[in-house]
Amino acid sequence: MHSSKRICIAFLGNAHHDSRVTNLTNSLCADGFDVSVISFDWSNKEIEKCDSKIKVIKITGKDRSSLLFYFGFALKLVRELIKTKADIFFAEDFYTLPFVTLIAKIKRAKVYYNSRELYAFIGGLHSRPFLQAVIKRIEKFFITKVDLVMTTGEMDSEFIEKFYGIKDTLVIRNIPLLQKASAPVDFRKMFSIPGNHLILLYQGIIIGGRGIPVIFDVMKKIPNTSLVLLGGGEQKNNYKNLADEMGIASRVFFAGTIPQKELINYTAAADAGLSLIENISISYYHALPNKLFEYIMAGLPVLSSNLPQMKKIVEQFKVGEVVDIEQSVQIVSAIQKWIDCPEILNEYKNNTRAAAEILNWQEEYKRAFKKLFPER
Repeated sequence: MHSSKRICIAFLGNAHHDSRVTNLTNSLCADGFDVSVISFDWSNKEIEKCDSKIKVIKITGKDRSSLLFYFGFALKLVRELIKTKADIFFAEDFYTLPFVTLIAKIKRAKVYYNSRELYAFIGGLHSRPFLQAVIKRIEKFFITKVDLVMTTGEMDSEFIEKFYGIKDTLVIRNIPLLQKASAPVDFRKMFSIPGNHLILLYQGIIIGGRGIPVIFDVMKKIPNTSLVLLGGGEQKNNYKNLADEMGIASRVFFAGTIPQKELINYTAAADAGLSLIENISISYYHALPNKLFEYIMAGLPVLSSNLPQMKKIVEQFKVGEVVDIEQSVQIVSAIQKWIDCPEILNEYKNNTRAAAEILNWQEEYKRAFKKLFPER
C-alpha cells in the first residue's frame, strides 16, 4: 500500500460505462491512492449511483446545440474542479484538457493528459477543416503544459511526439481486465438464430467508418450468418433502415448498450468478433480499439482490418485473420472458410486463452505504474 496521494480524474462521458476510467480508478484505489472521478451523462436515463468515488453529473442540450452543450459542460466541470483537492489531475480526453490544465496549474498540482485518440484527426473532422484547425491549436497549446501524455498505442505516441514536439509519452492500451465469462448469454435463444448460422459480433459505438455497411454487403452473399451489434450511437437508426433495405434485417440484431460488468457475458456469446475499421483518417489508420482486446478476452476469434496496429496483435497472437476492408471478396472468403472449416475457428479460439494472459489490464497497469508515479 502507498501513502494516500490524491488523484482526480475528469472525463466527458459516464465513467460507469467506460472501462478505461473504471479500471484505472480501481487499480489506483487498490494501490492506496485517494481517487475521485468527475464524469458526465447526457442520456435520458436515470444515473446509477453505484460507486461513491465516481461522480456522474447530468448535462443537457446535446441534441439542440453543440456550443450550448459544451458551455454547460465546461461550467459544471470547472465548478467541480475548483472544489476538488488533488495532487494529480487526469484529463481523460481532449474536451477536459483545457479546464483541467488551467485549474491544476492554479492549484500547483500535476496534470496527466490521456490522449485516447488523435482528436484533431478523427474521421468526423476530415470534412470540417475549420473545426479541425481549432482543435489542433487548442491541443497544441495545452499539451505542452501537462506533466505526462498518455496514448492508447505506439503509433499514436510516435505521431503526437513528432507533431507537437513533445517526448516521453506513455502507452497504456485500452485493454480489459483479466477475466472469464461467468454466465454467457445465449444469442441463438435470445434472437431465434438458427443453429447453423455463424454469429458475428460488432461491439462499440455505432458510427460511420466502422465497416458496418461492408459487413451487411458480405451477409447478403453468405445467408447462414447473423450479426449482433452491442452498443448505441448516432448511426443506429440509419443502419437499421439499411439492413431493412438490403433484405437482411431478420439476421441483424441491435442489442443496445450493455453495462460494463456484464459485457463479457454478451461478447462470449458470439462466434467471431469484427474490428473492420475503415482507413478514413490518421486516427483510424492508427486504430487499436478496446473491442479487439475484449474479443480476445472473451475467447472470440477476430476478423480485423489490415491496419498496422491491429494487424500486429492479430498476427502475433494468431487469434484471427486480417483482411483488406476495400476487398469484400477477402471478407467473404474468410467468413466462408470459418463456416466450412470450424476447426480453424477453434484453433484461433484456443490461441485467445494464451493471448488473454498477456493482453490484460493488470499487466498493462503494472508496466505503466513506474512512469505514472516515478517517486514510488
